[in-house]
Order: sequence, then C-alpha cells, then structure tokens
Amino acid sequence: MRAFFALLATFLVSANAALAFTFPSIDGGNIDLDAWKGRPVLIANTASLCAYTPQYDGLQALYDAYKDKGLIVLAVPSDDFKQELASADQVKEFCAVNFNLNLPMTMVTKVRGSQAHPFYKDVKAKTGFAPRWNFNKVLLDQNGNVVATFGSNAKPMGASIRSQIDALLAGS
Repeated sequence: MRAFFALLATFLVSANAALAFTFPSIDGGNIDLDAWKGRPVLIANTASLCAYTPQYDGLQALYDAYKDKGLIVLAVPSDDFKQELASADQVKEFCAVNFNLNLPMTMVTKVRGSQAHPFYKDVKAKTGFAPRWNFNKVLLDQNGNVVATFGSNAKPMGASIRSQIDALLAGS
C-alpha cells in the first residue's frame, strides 16, 4: 500500500511540473506559473510580424471573456520563426497600440530547439508537442497538466479552444 501512495505522490508531482516554471515578464520581474494554480492557463507563442498576428485580438477577447471565471491567457513572444520585432519594448508597444493587449506577456522567449524555455522542453518531453509555427497554443488545467494543444489555425475564440476551457471551468 505504501508503494501505491509513493507512486501516486510521484505522479502528482510530475503532473504538476508545468506549474514549476517561471518566465521573465515583459513588464519586468517574473511570471510564476505556480501563482496560477487552481486556474486553467492558455499559453500561446506569438510574433508581431506573422500572418497570424491578428489572433492577438482573439487572445485578448478570450481573456476578457473568461478571466472572471479564472482563465489566464499568457502570450509568449518568440523570434524562433524570424517574425518578431527587435526588442521587448517594441513588442510591448506594438501589442498595446495595435491590439490594446493587457493580458500577461513574457519577454521574447525561445520556444523550440535546444535553447527552448524549460516549459516548452517539458511539454515536448511529456506530450511530443512543440510549436511548429507562431500562435501555437498549450492549454493547462487547474493543476498544470497539459490537456490540449492547438496549432496556429485554431482561433482563440473558436469552438475547439472554448469547449476545452468550458469543460475545465465546469469541472472546477
């Protein structure tokens, strides 16, 4: 019986590993995913100069529609696909001016390859998912488990994403 509880404890610790990560915030300081324990989190790797950049409107609309119910939407700007502006200040200004963005956002961050942020390395190791382009999305449940991943074509306010979020919120 002890072995069962030890195995269960190991599983729960590893399942919550996504909450162990921090990102540098575009506003200064750090974004600690553990601070959002108990809330679902949608994380999207973004870029300012991509054909999918208008999805910032959808990410903000999703955040506005669900934030009072507990959802966090985190934008992770990345230049891995050579479509991001030269500095974090430029990214922040671009998003504020063009999309009135007020959801949490990280500094420009690597999301692919050997220099990827540890969160993305962890997601890839556990699920096989790695961003193939800008505006790929990872949905975490309230305990930090990856429950769904979405490609660039998945619109933030689309049914595929909203139905997953609704299910998570209904279960909390």
